[in-house]
Amino acid sequence: MKQNVTYILECSDKTLYTGWTNDMEKRLEAHNCGQGAKYTRGRTPVKLVYLEVHETKQEAMQREAGIKKLSRKEKEALIQQYQSQQKHGL
Repeated sequence: MKQNVTYILECSDKTLYTGWTNDMEKRLEAHNCGQGAKYTRGRTPVKLVYLEVHETKQEAMQREAGIKKLSRKEKEALIQQYQSQQKHGL
């Protein structure tokens, strides 16, 4: 099932990449095969560290833009909160 999602990847050099897609599995595969964003091509493998589901493509794109404006520290806090929730099944 396709969903509009905003996501953050951790690249092999520990940098973070934020994007959106409507097919996360296919997009993650593209990033790791060097066919994703230009930024991630030389930084594989990448690992999915954050994911948000949205009702519409527009919402996902707006959230992507908002996350990109956050500092590294703010992104790390977002990732930490998300992973904690995943770990506890929330």
